[in-house]
Amino acid sequence: MEFDLKKTLLALLFSTNEPLSVKDIQAVITRYHEQAENDQEDEDEAGESATGEDGQATFRTLMEQVPSLLTSAQIRDAMDAIATDLKDKDSVYRMQEGPNGFRLVVSPHYAEWVRLLRGEPRPQKLSPAALETLAIIAYRQPVTRAEIEAIRGVSADSALSRLLERELILIIGRAELPGRPLQYGTSDTFLEFCGIRSLEELPASDVLSPNQITEWIRKATMPEEVVSDRDVGLAEEPATEQPEN
Repeated sequence: MEFDLKKTLLALLFSTNEPLSVKDIQAVITRYHEQAENDQEDEDEAGESATGEDGQATFRTLMEQVPSLLTSAQIRDAMDAIATDLKDKDSVYRMQEGPNGFRLVVSPHYAEWVRLLRGEPRPQKLSPAALETLAIIAYRQPVTRAEIEAIRGVSADSALSRLLERELILIIGRAELPGRPLQYGTSDTFLEFCGIRSLEELPASDVLSPNQITEWIRKATMPEEVVSDRDVGLAEEPATEQPEN
């Protein structure tokens, strides 16, 4: 039997519900060779192999086929090939890579059947307000509630509570501002929700640059100084003529 990296990775993916990282896979390969070397030492000490000469030859051949070290590039290439095969064959499974590694998931076409089997309620969709708030946090993090409200122009309390409940965002610290307001950021659940590995994979904003958004927030959160009637929409009073002496 020849060593097949793709089939081996598929077997590992099927065997766990947790994401499988590159380091996890490399650790399995390392343990394989350590166990094989220990088995060989035990056989050498016994003086003869219980499997016979043919068995020993097959065992050594398989050991030679399994690389002692798999690079992350080799693993990713194999995972990409698996993902392509599953999609081309219209399999019920799909490959998904998240922030913590690779995993097999059920195709969206069959998600409803799985939900019915488990007796789970339909997933609740995010409201437009929650999606807007989530987008602001994703692109501006770390960000405070006041900054979110300065951009949206309305209260963000309800949306923040909903996103925290869904674990799409989390509190990541406090801002060095008066009152030390809480700062929010996205979670690993958010990355899995979007199907990306890191925030760098988010689409680039082509509307406003980060500096423009920062300046917008600064102006929106700072009180404006009123210096004349015109600044508040009032007509200026005509200047009073001074009597001549």
